Amino acid sequence: MTSAILVLNAGSSSIKFSLYDAGQSARERPALYSGALEGLGHTIHFTAKDQSGARLIDRHVEGPATHRQALSALLAWIKDETGAIELAAAGHRVVHGGETFDGPVIVSAKVIKELERLAPLAPQHQPHNLAAITALANLHAQLPQVACFDTSFHRTQSEIVTTFALPRALTASGVKRYGFHGLSYEYIASVLPRHLGPKADGRVVVAHLGHGASMCAMAHRRSVATTMGFSALDGLVMGSRCGALDPGVILYLLDARAMSSAAISKLLYEESGLLGVSGISDDMRDLLASSDPRAKEAIALFVYRIARELGSLAAALGGLDALVFTGGIGEHAVEIRRRVCADAAWLGIALDEAANQAGGPCITRKDSRASAWVIATDEDLMIARHTRALLKLGART
Repeated sequence: MTSAILVLNAGSSSIKFSLYDAGQSARERPALYSGALEGLGHTIHFTAKDQSGARLIDRHVEGPATHRQALSALLAWIKDETGAIELAAAGHRVVHGGETFDGPVIVSAKVIKELERLAPLAPQHQPHNLAAITALANLHAQLPQVACFDTSFHRTQSEIVTTFALPRALTASGVKRYGFHGLSYEYIASVLPRHLGPKADGRVVVAHLGHGASMCAMAHRRSVATTMGFSALDGLVMGSRCGALDPGVILYLLDARAMSSAAISKLLYEESGLLGVSGISDDMRDLLASSDPRAKEAIALFVYRIARELGSLAAALGGLDALVFTGGIGEHAVEIRRRVCADAAWLGIALDEAANQAGGPCITRKDSRASAWVIATDEDLMIARHTRALLKLGART
């Protein structure tokens, strides 16, 4: 019987999952199984594969399905079809930990209450993270659960970095910069020494580029500054999110356009970014394949904002030793990496075109003053690590 950790990343329309060996000896092994349940609120498309990538399941579960129904189907599959697997714990990606949680925590009624209080700070994510936690608690009451936060990695930032120029009472109430994608950055920080050696503790900027996108400046592999702030809307242009925006635009939309807060929220989270500028797609692959000038403009804006933020983050670090690309776009979009590195030539980045085409891991020439890298992130493994350590699973293996 294999003792396993179930890792869950629950959103509004899907639940992504992975199963990891709970033993310490399996710390760096790939997931035993991984997959997704897509189509929440409708008929679920349930897919899963094993370590080799072989497809084990590809079927539909009649809906309309809730988080509870989706997880019920997943638990039944784990019990009946994966062989001798016994769940030891579940680890969850939770977007917002606020000022309360500076690291992973074992889920309790008190923790759930605090996470509910934080939901308005991440309305597009937190309620769905919580829905999976509460559903799993109902389905498997004895299973320990661990919440791992996307904000925790940035708690090392100084007060000056996280403070808005607002009245102190608002700052004291929690209106400040938090930063996100922390589990991704934490994983990259953990593997930097394998690639950079002693320079891993130098001045490093990591660009997590995907449908959601942000960048993080690290010194000694700790977060110094990041592009996202109070919400996951700030910073870079994203798939359907606006990125940095003059707050006066919100006032204009409220007053001159008489838009409701709900309509503005939908505009900024779901209708802007690459999708809004291009009018074509929120998927970088579609835009790179398109000859439409609007697609080209959306890509140019995406790259420009990265270049601007890279300069800002390098200033926060006092220079740049290494740039790391990760996330779906960062790991796979050769053209985006090429254009970002070209814009970063002033920082000492000298791209090796052949290495970039090959996907790295190092994509700069030997004479480059600052290096650039492509490193795949693994947020699920980071969650499994935290869950294993917090619950002391596999302590005797």
